[in-house]
Amino acid sequence: MKSMIAIIAAAVALAAAPALAYEGGAVADGSTVSGTVKFAGTAPAPKKLDITKDQEVCGATPHMDESLVVGSGGGLKNAVVAITNISKGKPMPTTGATLDQKGCQYQPRVTLVPANAPVKILNDDGILHNIHTFSKKNPPVNRAQPKFKKEIEEKWAQPEAVELRCDVHAWMNGWLIVQDNPYYVLTDDSGTFKMTDVPAGEYEIKVWHEKLGEQTAKLSVPAKGETKADFSFAQK
Repeated sequence: MKSMIAIIAAAVALAAAPALAYEGGAVADGSTVSGTVKFAGTAPAPKKLDITKDQEVCGATPHMDESLVVGSGGGLKNAVVAITNISKGKPMPTTGATLDQKGCQYQPRVTLVPANAPVKILNDDGILHNIHTFSKKNPPVNRAQPKFKKEIEEKWAQPEAVELRCDVHAWMNGWLIVQDNPYYVLTDDSGTFKMTDVPAGEYEIKVWHEKLGEQTAKLSVPAKGETKADFSFAQK
């Protein structure tokens, strides 16, 4: 009976134990993972956003909805491709990220940052902005950034996709993608991506897009090779 109790207690303790932290270092015989993320079908025409405040700054140029940007070949821009279940590989990035508020838009629209790394939030517009975040794992942030405060800094500890909004300008929104390993990348204008120095192994690869959702796939990475991973999203 005592031995059974001990086994149960050990199992409970193991289940409650935190996951091992990512271990970064030199990668021998690393591989490349590359591919494309595409939009299936005909992409809808982007909509022009209504600029309802601070016209002299925000209305200087037309603003289009950038929640779905599709290139001429169907490539999906601003999709985040990440390996989700890797515990050891190349070192984590040593620098954080910069998020600008310029022309009353978040630039870039999707910002990638390692967990616990500093994010510099700039206000280039010379008017009042604020950063309001909506998250599930990280505490929410809601900070005013008046014109005289050109830079503030924040950190996010837990990996997740964090939505950004400006309560002053209702059309302003973006995303902060917090990651706990270095194997993540944003697709370019043609929907292509590339990750390097991936150790050989069996992994799960995930693609996230703010409007189209998520897809996952199994990924088998050989030593000193190149693995292709292509994805296609349909309109929801």
